[in-house]
Amino acid sequence: MARFFIGHDLNGIEKVTQDSGELALLARGGGTEVMIQKINSDRTFSIYPSDQSDVMEFFFVLEGNITTIVNGEEKHIKKGNYFYVYDLHEVLTFNTKSKATLLYISSLPMFYLLSNQIRAMTKIVEQVEGKDYYTHNHSSRVQNYSIKIAEKLHLRPEKIDDIAWAGILHDIGKINIPDEILNKPGRLTPEEFAIIKTHPSEGKRMIEGTLLEYLSEIIAQHHERLDGSGYPQGLKGDNITLGARIIAVADSFDAMTTDRPYKKAMHPRDAITELKSLAGIQFDPKVVAALEEILKEEDKL
Repeated sequence: MARFFIGHDLNGIEKVTQDSGELALLARGGGTEVMIQKINSDRTFSIYPSDQSDVMEFFFVLEGNITTIVNGEEKHIKKGNYFYVYDLHEVLTFNTKSKATLLYISSLPMFYLLSNQIRAMTKIVEQVEGKDYYTHNHSSRVQNYSIKIAEKLHLRPEKIDDIAWAGILHDIGKINIPDEILNKPGRLTPEEFAIIKTHPSEGKRMIEGTLLEYLSEIIAQHHERLDGSGYPQGLKGDNITLGARIIAVADSFDAMTTDRPYKKAMHPRDAITELKSLAGIQFDPKVVAALEEILKEEDKL
């Protein structure tokens, strides 16, 4: 779904403050990040080579003066100049001669490494899993299965990255569900199940307004099913985003193969058989087939 955004200041979606200055994320999408970087005077900063050879980092100097050494010669970069690196093989170091403000565009998402918002959300996920002994590390396992499925389906790297983050955060909305419901050993009452069914919408609400807001549809839809029997909206077929269809399979498989208060874990072979019986009804057949292929490759079937 196409989205249009208007920003009103350079604080952006999130701003991180450090001793050397500030970094604000203005936009993120398609694997690219647009940021404003403010660096204090008389500071050193560096650009490092990436494991991915096709990474491009672009800097436009909005304010300030910067120097660097290229082939033994000092280069001066001032307001109105720009520089960029591509397929970098060695560290480049810069010095600010005055306070500098840079428009910074990167083809590799990296702001999440500094994000206070993401640290806070992953902390909530840890708290959710701490509430329920039986789901310890569930989100990590769902993330792992989801990444492997996305790779098997040959999705673009940025889409795989999106699904990886959604896999970790898919159950974040469970933080406000009472422990006695999450840990109930028997069947839930209709009233209790109605409370459980609020967690996808609550998860969507929790990430709105953060730099991961673009994942909100995946998180909101990970319990939807192809035949419309899922929740919270009863969406059908292709109205469910592919990321949510992937996480639905990974989530269900992990639930089936993990001990729960009300049932023992199934063997992976039995779990994949059940998923296959529901392929095309509740689950995406291509996603189920991809998971089966992965499990065979890992000698788990």
